[in-house]
Amino acid sequence: MTGRPLPARADVVGVGFGPANLALAIALREQTDAPDAVFFEAQPAPSWHPGMLLEDASMQISFLKDLVTFRNPTSRFSFTSFLHEQGRLADFTNRGSMEPLRIEFAAYLRWAAASFDDVARYGSRVERINPVRGADGRVDEFDVVVASSDGVGSVRAGAVVVAAGLQPRLPAGVEPGPRCWHSSDHLHRVGELRAPRRLVVVGTGQSAMEVALDLSDRFPGAAVHLVSSQFGVGPSYQGPLVNGIFDPETVDLLYAAEEDVRARLDRLHRNANNGVASAEVIQEFFDRVYRDRWLGRERLVLHRASRVAALVEGPHGIRVVARSDLDGREAVLDADAVVLGTGYDALDMSVLLGDDADLVRRDASGRPVIRRDHRAELTAPGAASLILVGQSDHLHGMTSPLLSTVAVRAGEIADLLTGAGRAERHPAPRPPQRPALHSALHSPLEEERHAAV
Repeated sequence: MTGRPLPARADVVGVGFGPANLALAIALREQTDAPDAVFFEAQPAPSWHPGMLLEDASMQISFLKDLVTFRNPTSRFSFTSFLHEQGRLADFTNRGSMEPLRIEFAAYLRWAAASFDDVARYGSRVERINPVRGADGRVDEFDVVVASSDGVGSVRAGAVVVAAGLQPRLPAGVEPGPRCWHSSDHLHRVGELRAPRRLVVVGTGQSAMEVALDLSDRFPGAAVHLVSSQFGVGPSYQGPLVNGIFDPETVDLLYAAEEDVRARLDRLHRNANNGVASAEVIQEFFDRVYRDRWLGRERLVLHRASRVAALVEGPHGIRVVARSDLDGREAVLDADAVVLGTGYDALDMSVLLGDDADLVRRDASGRPVIRRDHRAELTAPGAASLILVGQSDHLHGMTSPLLSTVAVRAGEIADLLTGAGRAERHPAPRPPQRPALHSALHSPLEEERHAAV
């Protein structure tokens, strides 16, 4: 593809080449006798959240949570090695922050990906994963169907690692249009606006807040309305004690726990990442509202505890009806554009498996059953491995789609693929002993989940 023929076979096929599979490619390269792997990425070049690379936005995690350091601090692919090679190590140190700018972390990922052009195929979208079934019903391999500008072909592999990233979540019944887009597409679309007078942002987390502030900066004469299902927007809790829930070692504890315990901890600590924003962004939003009130103007408007009751796009604008949960009143907002900072969902494997979707065993809630070593439990016998990354927060904890454990997880998967992995402590998750608490989680519109794979 893209000028190179597809291999007929590979030991490992990777779906997606974002941070998760890039970290895996590094881990495999740093092993001896590693299996032959090829990675397919739909984007035409290495990229990471290009629609949200705002100039002044920082990461919300330490630079040490890069692609390799928690697994191999001496790796040449570390963030500090990148800074040293770029002549920026002293500058970064003098800045006095553990959290890189988003644009510099994206540059780091591009730098690391440049060493893997031999195994990464860009502009190549995986369309299907077809199990190869033997006469006895066993599944020992997969045919991975790939489409690119060169046509459609397939690669046969014994192991497939699906790390396709999180998918933008839209409110029910809402589709993107000329005046409506998801925050993941923000920088690709905001340039289309011409002297807007009113803009609406929907969401409760970091992305929604950043988009609202960005729109206010770009269009100082416009009113920007933020529709939040919360009373306000809460700060992410980054205390050193609760941050332990993001530690790689915690994955073992959570996986071994009963389902209702995992669900309860997820509910209690979700405000460490989802549906929240950094204290700095919240303060900036409040300060602007405070200042504007003294100046007799209204440029940022927060609709508290409100939801979108209707959204209708017309040829000259888009009408949003925001209904308050507090008193039921409706605010009718005729806007020039709407940005949906409504978070992300994990990839539904039925998209890639099609008629074979029942190959992945699911629990009573319809979620994939995934082993501790990240292999999906299959309903058919066989030696094939389908490894799902970023789809197991209900088992491995909320770090599943995040960067916090990306390096250690890559090492675990690399060990599994080379046959060097440890014996599984828990081949399947423990069943619930009491009713699970997942029903107490917020609705999709109330969650903000940053893509990490």
